[in-house]
Amino acid sequence: MELRVLKYFLSVARNENISKAAEELHLTQPTLSRQLSELEEELGTRLFVRGKRRTTLTEDGIFLKERAKEIVALADKTEAQFLQAEENIAGEIYIGCGETAAMQEVIRVLAALRQSYPHILFHIFSGNEESITDMLQKGLVDFGVVCRGHVPAEYVYLNVAEDSLPL
Repeated sequence: MELRVLKYFLSVARNENISKAAEELHLTQPTLSRQLSELEEELGTRLFVRGKRRTTLTEDGIFLKERAKEIVALADKTEAQFLQAEENIAGEIYIGCGETAAMQEVIRVLAALRQSYPHILFHIFSGNEESITDMLQKGLVDFGVVCRGHVPAEYVYLNVAEDSLPL
């Protein structure tokens, strides 16, 4: 399975039309159709229901769409980290967080960090404890802020009591 083909797949899923996706990708429609057919053959399942004007995802297609988004995001993140100049402190930091009072402190720290290092970009994803933990395990975020009583041993964590945060 090639990263390029996963990007093709995501374009078709987003556009719900092979011709529109082909145009977006600067490919011919037959070339894109062939790539998608080969992907379906490789995976041994149908990913699309092809209609006259609309292409929709099957259940397997919906599953692959979620995985493909994660794979492409991780590949893009990895590539970006290698492209950063070594002389400058720069890069992208991915943060998963619940909407808690602790985020006020995180935002305050991020603002100060951004003042000192303007080439750092922050990507903040909102979610519940389960989704943030899942993103951490998959490497899609660098750190997470969650409300949790027990922290698994594989995580390095800082316990921040809500009553200790400045308002």
